[in-house]
Amino acid sequence: LFFPGGDIGRLSICGTVNDLAMVGARPAWIAAAFIIEEGFATEDLDRIVRSAAAAAREAGVTVIAGDTKVAERGAVDGLFITTTGVGLVPTGRRSARANRVEPGDAVLVSGPLGDHGIAVLAARGDLALQTTIESDTAPLNGLVEALYASGAAVHALRDPTRGGAAAALNELAGASGVCVVIEEERVPVRREVAAACEILGFDPLHVANEGRLLAFVPEADVDRTLAAFHAQPYGAAACRIGRVEATPAGRVLLETGIGGTRIVDMPSGELLPRIC
Repeated sequence: LFFPGGDIGRLSICGTVNDLAMVGARPAWIAAAFIIEEGFATEDLDRIVRSAAAAAREAGVTVIAGDTKVAERGAVDGLFITTTGVGLVPTGRRSARANRVEPGDAVLVSGPLGDHGIAVLAARGDLALQTTIESDTAPLNGLVEALYASGAAVHALRDPTRGGAAAALNELAGASGVCVVIEEERVPVRREVAAACEILGFDPLHVANEGRLLAFVPEADVDRTLAAFHAQPYGAAACRIGRVEATPAGRVLLETGIGGTRIVDMPSGELLPRIC
């Protein structure tokens, strides 16, 4: 329920806000439902609710409805939170869609990958993994608004959560019938995350994120997109990581640092136990 850089309360708000932002909507209202295990510590519940409220204020959304239920001891693992959000797409804005990626597009990422997944793994304590990495959990609607305000033609947006960047890129490549080519040496991964992934046999592209986005824009709009990202706190480390080609359709390819090329498949199963 708690992990470095966040907790389930902040995560529940940010996850819904980001889902709305990724289609170009402005998140406005959220409803939250809490299923609480009998005997759950009230101080922990208070901390989680306050964190969720702070995340809502940061994102500029209003929690307009809520519900609580108490389940008998053992029926729930502490606390479940369900959030539902409503957003509005501004008049004249073309929504970002998974099937709108085009050959010639550039692939951008808003920051380093894998922080959230490794932070959660370390917090669980199962592997005695010690790291200073914190979750990247954050509301991304401000970053998306800055992108649209820049005048860039936004073709697609995706927050690479469960399944990481590999899952998000494969979904977009399949929906648009294009080939996404990623340059390994351009992919930002913190040293600590890379080391943890090497020890555990994980691919950083498969590790979950909760405060990063992938953006697909025309080549001509790369500079203005990066300028818009860099002016925002959650996009300061944004960079270009790849390009889109016509063939082979539906594939994601990784150009490795040693000059080879490998297929990045859709992840199978879960690297980590789900909390969102």
